[in-house]
Amino acid sequence: MGRRGDIVVLAFAVAVAATVAAGFNVTTMPFDEGYAPLFGDEVGNLVRSGNGRTVSLLLDRLSGAGFISSEMYQYGFFSASIKLPADYTAGIVVAFYTSNGDVFVKNHDELDFEFLGNIQGKEWRVQTNVYGNGSTDRGREERYYLPFDPTADFHNYSILWTAQNTIFYIDDVPIREVRRSAAMRGDYPSKPMSLYATIWDASSWATSGGRYKVNYKYAPFVSQFSDLALLGCRVGPLQQSVSPGCAAADAQLAATGLADLTSDQRRAMRTFRERYMTYSVCHDRIRYPEPFPECDASESEKRRFNESGHLRFRRYRRRNPRRARVSARADSRRQRLAASS
Repeated sequence: MGRRGDIVVLAFAVAVAATVAAGFNVTTMPFDEGYAPLFGDEVGNLVRSGNGRTVSLLLDRLSGAGFISSEMYQYGFFSASIKLPADYTAGIVVAFYTSNGDVFVKNHDELDFEFLGNIQGKEWRVQTNVYGNGSTDRGREERYYLPFDPTADFHNYSILWTAQNTIFYIDDVPIREVRRSAAMRGDYPSKPMSLYATIWDASSWATSGGRYKVNYKYAPFVSQFSDLALLGCRVGPLQQSVSPGCAAADAQLAATGLADLTSDQRRAMRTFRERYMTYSVCHDRIRYPEPFPECDASESEKRRFNESGHLRFRRYRRRNPRRARVSARADSRRQRLAASS
């Protein structure tokens, strides 16, 4: 069976039968119930599993791939379990995000998880973005490493977007919260958005500022999406006022409790950010001499970043399991030699 045939079998094997998104009391759905191909389907780069609950997006020399939600949403919860391509992935971006850029070309809103590939042996990085009303020149970006290998297994990535706050989750851990304030004005996303997932060639910027490009000898690059969940009020693209029909959807979203972080969740978020965040716009005094109104970082966090917003000190690194085993064997050997001498 060819490489693409293997992908179909693998997608079926890992498809999750459960109907509740991992860590959340939110029902998942088959692909065809809430989503549609965006691009790449015509060349076979969007592959559905046999039960329709997992979809693989491929990047090769012909094309990348992507899908879009069938409806637009005025606030909501958007979630998927994602497994990223392994080995050499420099120049590749896998994105899971909400946007209305196809409707509001000059003043679009956007909330992103962007996964940035790397050269072989280096880790994937993830970036979150918050853009409102076309505010890409005032980009609210943060960047992180991950505490696990995102190519070894599926992990859950979720965006909660309400009228009061936006929270990014990895698995069931909140990693970032942006609270709406009057001072943000139109910079807070407020217009209906669709959910997107894509894989594409971003060789010009994704890895070391474009130094490392996509190498298609490793293609196809396969990203997999499962546990797909959409929860929120479905509206038309120009329906910017709250619809009376949204009351039930808003109540369902509120009932999840995802927008109200507990003290334990806030501690978990603080720990994640201390260990894995490598850039924050809130500490970038070169681009933004005055911090954004929603930035309220602690003094201890501020001390960890330089004026460019990047991490000042060497970050905590997830140990490579293979290297750890080699190191453990070497330590054991040294101990035996010491005991016999």
